[in-house]
Amino acid sequence: MAHPVVTEAEVVESAPAGAYRRLVLRAPEVARRMSPGHFATVGPGGERVLRRAFWLHRADPAAGTVELVVAERGPGTRELVHSLVGERLSLIAPLGTPFPLPEGPVSALLVAEGHGSAALFGLAEEIRRRGGQVGFILGAASAAGLFGEAAARELTPDVLVVTADGSAGLAGTVTEVVAQAVRAIDATVVYACGPAPVLAAVAATAVELAARCWTAVEEPMACGTGICRGCVLPVAGADGVVREVRCCVEGPVFDGSRVRWAEPVVSV
Repeated sequence: MAHPVVTEAEVVESAPAGAYRRLVLRAPEVARRMSPGHFATVGPGGERVLRRAFWLHRADPAAGTVELVVAERGPGTRELVHSLVGERLSLIAPLGTPFPLPEGPVSALLVAEGHGSAALFGLAEEIRRRGGQVGFILGAASAAGLFGEAAARELTPDVLVVTADGSAGLAGTVTEVVAQAVRAIDATVVYACGPAPVLAAVAATAVELAARCWTAVEEPMACGTGICRGCVLPVAGADGVVREVRCCVEGPVFDGSRVRWAEPVVSV
Protein backbone atom coordinates (compact mmCIF):
# COMPACT_ATOMS: atom_id res chain seq x y z
CA MET A 1 0.00 0.00 0.00
CA ALA A 2 1.28 3.43 -0.94
CA HIS A 3 1.51 6.39 1.42
CA PRO A 4 -0.72 8.84 -0.43
CA VAL A 5 -0.58 12.60 -0.41
CA VAL A 6 -3.65 14.84 -0.44
CA THR A 7 -2.77 17.96 -2.37
CA GLU A 8 -3.92 20.68 -4.73
CA ALA A 9 -1.93 19.95 -7.87
CA GLU A 10 -1.29 22.66 -10.43
CA VAL A 11 -1.88 21.85 -14.09
CA VAL A 12 1.40 22.71 -15.85
CA GLU A 13 0.65 21.10 -19.20
CA SER A 14 -2.46 19.88 -21.01
CA ALA A 15 -2.10 18.33 -24.45
CA PRO A 16 -3.97 15.94 -26.72
CA ALA A 17 -2.68 12.35 -26.87
CA GLY A 18 -4.63 10.74 -29.68
CA ALA A 19 -8.21 10.29 -28.45
CA TYR A 20 -7.15 11.16 -24.90
CA ARG A 21 -5.81 14.08 -22.91
CA ARG A 22 -2.44 14.12 -21.21
CA LEU A 23 -2.33 16.21 -18.04
CA VAL A 24 0.95 17.08 -16.34
CA LEU A 25 0.45 18.09 -12.72
CA ARG A 26 2.90 19.65 -10.29
CA ALA A 27 2.83 17.42 -7.22
CA PRO A 28 6.38 16.96 -5.88
CA GLU A 29 5.55 14.60 -3.01
CA VAL A 30 3.49 12.36 -5.29
CA ALA A 31 6.27 12.28 -7.89
CA ARG A 32 8.77 11.14 -5.27
CA ARG A 33 6.53 8.30 -4.02
CA MET A 34 5.08 6.93 -7.25
CA SER A 35 5.84 3.44 -8.62
CA PRO A 36 4.44 1.82 -11.79
CA GLY A 37 0.93 0.54 -11.13
CA HIS A 38 -0.02 3.24 -8.65
CA PHE A 39 -3.10 5.32 -9.40
CA ALA A 40 -4.54 8.68 -8.43
CA THR A 41 -8.00 10.03 -7.72
CA VAL A 42 -8.95 13.49 -8.87
CA GLY A 43 -11.86 15.64 -7.72
CA PRO A 44 -13.57 17.07 -10.82
CA GLY A 45 -15.05 19.97 -8.86
CA GLY A 46 -18.48 21.50 -9.24
CA GLU A 47 -21.35 19.61 -7.64
CA ARG A 48 -19.97 16.18 -8.44
CA VAL A 49 -18.99 14.33 -5.27
CA LEU A 50 -17.33 11.16 -6.55
CA ARG A 51 -13.67 11.36 -7.46
CA ARG A 52 -12.30 9.86 -10.66
CA ALA A 53 -9.47 7.31 -10.67
CA PHE A 54 -6.64 7.38 -13.22
CA TRP A 55 -3.41 5.48 -13.68
CA LEU A 56 -0.31 7.48 -12.88
CA HIS A 57 1.38 7.42 -16.27
CA ARG A 58 4.79 8.86 -15.46
CA ALA A 59 6.57 10.76 -12.73
CA ASP A 60 9.47 13.20 -12.89
CA PRO A 61 10.80 13.58 -9.33
CA ALA A 62 13.32 16.20 -10.44
CA ALA A 63 10.61 18.40 -11.92
CA GLY A 64 8.11 17.44 -9.23
CA THR A 65 5.46 16.43 -11.78
CA VAL A 66 3.22 13.46 -12.53
CA GLU A 67 1.22 12.65 -15.65
CA LEU A 68 -2.32 11.37 -16.09
CA VAL A 69 -4.03 10.19 -19.28
CA VAL A 70 -7.72 11.06 -19.30
CA ALA A 71 -10.47 9.73 -21.54
CA GLU A 72 -13.59 11.86 -21.76
CA ARG A 73 -16.46 9.63 -20.59
CA GLY A 74 -18.91 12.01 -18.93
CA PRO A 75 -19.32 15.39 -17.23
CA GLY A 76 -16.59 14.79 -14.63
CA THR A 77 -13.90 13.68 -17.05
CA ARG A 78 -15.01 16.40 -19.49
CA GLU A 79 -14.11 18.99 -16.87
CA LEU A 80 -10.70 17.42 -16.41
CA VAL A 81 -10.05 17.20 -20.14
CA HIS A 82 -10.73 20.93 -20.42
CA SER A 83 -8.57 21.89 -17.42
CA LEU A 84 -6.43 24.92 -18.16
CA VAL A 85 -2.77 25.41 -17.37
CA GLY A 86 -2.55 27.08 -13.99
CA GLU A 87 -5.70 25.50 -12.60
CA ARG A 88 -5.47 23.44 -9.44
CA LEU A 89 -6.99 19.99 -9.09
CA SER A 90 -7.71 18.04 -5.91
CA LEU A 91 -5.33 15.08 -6.14
CA ILE A 92 -4.88 12.05 -3.87
CA ALA A 93 -1.92 9.88 -4.88
CA PRO A 94 -0.14 7.57 -5.10
CA LEU A 95 -2.80 5.00 -4.28
CA GLY A 96 -2.93 1.22 -4.37
CA THR A 97 -0.34 -1.53 -4.62
CA PRO A 98 2.04 -1.20 -7.59
CA PHE A 99 3.44 -3.84 -9.93
CA PRO A 100 5.98 -6.15 -8.28
CA LEU A 101 9.34 -5.48 -9.91
CA PRO A 102 11.71 -8.26 -10.91
CA GLU A 103 14.91 -8.50 -8.90
CA GLY A 104 17.00 -9.08 -12.02
CA PRO A 105 16.78 -9.34 -15.80
CA VAL A 106 13.58 -10.89 -17.16
CA SER A 107 11.76 -11.09 -20.46
CA ALA A 108 8.36 -9.47 -19.90
CA LEU A 109 5.29 -9.11 -22.07
CA LEU A 110 3.17 -6.01 -21.39
CA VAL A 111 -0.46 -6.15 -22.55
CA ALA A 112 -3.04 -3.35 -22.52
CA GLU A 113 -6.35 -2.25 -23.97
CA GLY A 114 -6.85 1.42 -24.85
CA HIS A 115 -5.28 3.97 -22.53
CA GLY A 116 -4.73 1.27 -19.90
CA SER A 117 -1.26 1.14 -21.42
CA ALA A 118 -0.55 4.38 -19.53
CA ALA A 119 0.18 2.23 -16.47
CA LEU A 120 2.85 0.19 -18.25
CA PHE A 121 5.50 2.53 -19.64
CA GLY A 122 7.24 3.35 -16.38
CA LEU A 123 7.23 -0.38 -15.67
CA ALA A 124 8.81 -1.15 -19.04
CA GLU A 125 11.55 1.41 -18.42
CA GLU A 126 12.29 -0.06 -14.99
CA ILE A 127 12.49 -3.61 -16.36
CA ARG A 128 14.95 -2.44 -19.02
CA ARG A 129 16.95 -0.53 -16.40
CA ARG A 130 17.36 -3.82 -14.54
CA GLY A 131 18.78 -5.50 -17.64
CA GLY A 132 15.57 -7.12 -18.88
CA GLN A 133 13.71 -6.97 -22.17
CA VAL A 134 10.09 -6.15 -22.91
CA GLY A 135 7.48 -6.68 -25.59
CA PHE A 136 4.13 -4.93 -25.95
CA ILE A 137 0.67 -5.90 -27.13
CA LEU A 138 -1.44 -2.76 -27.52
CA GLY A 139 -5.10 -3.16 -28.39
CA ALA A 140 -8.22 -1.10 -28.92
CA ALA A 141 -11.53 -1.14 -30.75
CA SER A 142 -10.01 1.02 -33.48
CA ALA A 143 -6.83 2.94 -34.27
CA ALA A 144 -8.26 6.02 -32.54
CA GLY A 145 -8.40 4.19 -29.21
CA LEU A 146 -4.74 3.18 -29.11
CA PHE A 147 -2.38 4.87 -26.71
CA GLY A 148 1.41 4.88 -26.64
CA GLU A 149 2.39 2.97 -29.78
CA ALA A 150 5.21 5.36 -30.65
CA ALA A 151 6.50 5.34 -27.06
CA ALA A 152 6.43 1.55 -27.02
CA ARG A 153 8.45 1.36 -30.24
CA GLU A 154 11.08 3.61 -28.69
CA LEU A 155 11.55 1.01 -25.96
CA THR A 156 11.48 -2.19 -28.01
CA PRO A 157 11.04 -3.51 -31.56
CA ASP A 158 8.66 -6.16 -30.17
CA VAL A 159 5.38 -4.23 -30.42
CA LEU A 160 2.20 -5.91 -31.62
CA VAL A 161 -0.83 -3.70 -32.34
CA VAL A 162 -4.31 -5.24 -32.51
CA THR A 163 -7.60 -3.49 -33.26
CA ALA A 164 -11.06 -5.01 -33.38
CA ASP A 165 -11.89 -3.33 -36.69
CA GLY A 166 -8.47 -3.87 -38.28
CA SER A 167 -7.86 -0.13 -38.71
CA ALA A 168 -4.37 -0.51 -37.22
CA GLY A 169 -2.15 -3.57 -36.89
CA LEU A 170 -3.82 -6.96 -36.81
CA ALA A 171 -7.57 -7.38 -36.82
CA GLY A 172 -8.79 -9.08 -33.66
CA THR A 173 -8.28 -8.81 -29.92
CA VAL A 174 -5.22 -8.78 -27.70
CA THR A 175 -6.24 -12.05 -26.10
CA GLU A 176 -5.92 -13.88 -29.43
CA VAL A 177 -2.20 -13.14 -29.76
CA VAL A 178 -0.92 -13.40 -26.17
CA ALA A 179 0.33 -16.98 -26.53
CA GLN A 180 2.14 -16.13 -29.76
CA ALA A 181 3.80 -13.10 -28.18
CA VAL A 182 4.85 -14.93 -25.01
CA ARG A 183 6.58 -17.58 -27.13
CA ALA A 184 8.14 -15.01 -29.47
CA ILE A 185 10.09 -13.26 -26.70
CA ASP A 186 10.32 -16.21 -24.28
CA ALA A 187 8.48 -14.15 -21.70
CA THR A 188 8.59 -15.45 -18.14
CA VAL A 189 6.24 -12.78 -16.79
CA VAL A 190 3.21 -11.02 -18.23
CA TYR A 191 1.91 -7.66 -17.01
CA ALA A 192 -1.57 -6.65 -18.17
CA CYS A 193 -3.94 -3.73 -17.75
CA GLY A 194 -7.49 -3.60 -19.01
CA PRO A 195 -11.08 -4.67 -18.46
CA ALA A 196 -11.75 -7.85 -16.48
CA PRO A 197 -12.61 -10.13 -19.46
CA VAL A 198 -9.31 -9.25 -21.12
CA LEU A 199 -7.34 -9.78 -17.92
CA ALA A 200 -9.04 -13.12 -17.29
CA ALA A 201 -8.07 -14.41 -20.73
CA VAL A 202 -4.51 -13.07 -20.51
CA ALA A 203 -4.02 -14.63 -17.07
CA ALA A 204 -5.36 -18.00 -18.25
CA THR A 205 -2.95 -18.02 -21.18
CA ALA A 206 -0.01 -17.02 -19.00
CA VAL A 207 -0.78 -19.82 -16.54
CA GLU A 208 -1.03 -22.31 -19.39
CA LEU A 209 2.41 -21.25 -20.63
CA ALA A 210 3.95 -21.27 -17.13
CA ALA A 211 4.51 -17.50 -17.11
CA ARG A 212 3.85 -15.36 -14.05
CA CYS A 213 1.03 -12.88 -14.60
CA TRP A 214 0.33 -9.58 -12.86
CA THR A 215 -2.96 -7.88 -13.71
CA ALA A 216 -3.92 -4.24 -13.07
CA VAL A 217 -7.69 -4.15 -12.83
CA GLU A 218 -9.82 -1.27 -14.08
CA GLU A 219 -12.62 -1.30 -11.53
CA PRO A 220 -14.46 1.92 -10.61
CA MET A 221 -12.71 3.23 -7.50
CA ALA A 222 -14.71 6.12 -6.15
CA CYS A 223 -12.93 6.69 -2.85
CA GLY A 224 -9.56 5.09 -3.57
CA THR A 225 -9.03 4.30 0.11
CA GLY A 226 -11.18 1.22 0.73
CA ILE A 227 -13.93 2.97 2.67
CA CYS A 228 -16.79 2.67 0.19
CA ARG A 229 -16.11 -1.00 -0.72
CA GLY A 230 -17.40 -0.37 -4.22
CA CYS A 231 -14.52 -2.15 -5.96
CA VAL A 232 -14.33 -5.58 -4.31
CA LEU A 233 -13.08 -8.59 -6.25
CA PRO A 234 -12.86 -12.30 -5.28
CA VAL A 235 -9.18 -13.21 -4.89
CA ALA A 236 -7.59 -16.35 -3.46
CA GLY A 237 -5.04 -15.74 -0.75
CA ALA A 238 -1.81 -17.65 -0.17
CA ASP A 239 -3.87 -20.04 1.98
CA GLY A 240 -6.17 -20.81 -0.93
CA VAL A 241 -9.19 -19.15 0.67
CA VAL A 242 -11.13 -16.84 -1.66
CA ARG A 243 -11.91 -13.48 -0.11
CA GLU A 244 -13.53 -10.32 -1.39
CA VAL A 245 -10.72 -7.77 -1.45
CA ARG A 246 -10.77 -4.08 -2.26
CA CYS A 247 -9.11 -3.29 -5.58
CA CYS A 248 -8.12 0.20 -4.48
CA VAL A 249 -6.22 -1.01 -1.40
CA GLU A 250 -5.17 -4.65 -1.84
CA GLY A 251 -4.88 -3.99 -5.59
CA PRO A 252 -5.28 -2.71 -8.21
CA VAL A 253 -2.44 -5.06 -9.15
CA PHE A 254 -3.10 -8.73 -8.45
CA ASP A 255 -1.54 -12.05 -9.31
CA GLY A 256 -3.82 -12.91 -12.23
CA SER A 257 -3.85 -16.60 -11.34
CA ARG A 258 -5.38 -15.80 -7.93
CA VAL A 259 -8.29 -13.67 -9.14
CA ARG A 260 -11.52 -15.63 -9.50
CA TRP A 261 -12.64 -13.77 -12.60
CA ALA A 262 -15.80 -15.80 -13.19
CA GLU A 263 -17.08 -15.72 -9.62
CA PRO A 264 -19.67 -13.06 -8.78
CA VAL A 265 -19.10 -10.70 -5.89
CA VAL A 266 -21.50 -11.82 -3.16
CA SER A 267 -21.56 -8.69 -1.06
CA VAL A 268 -20.13 -5.22 -0.85
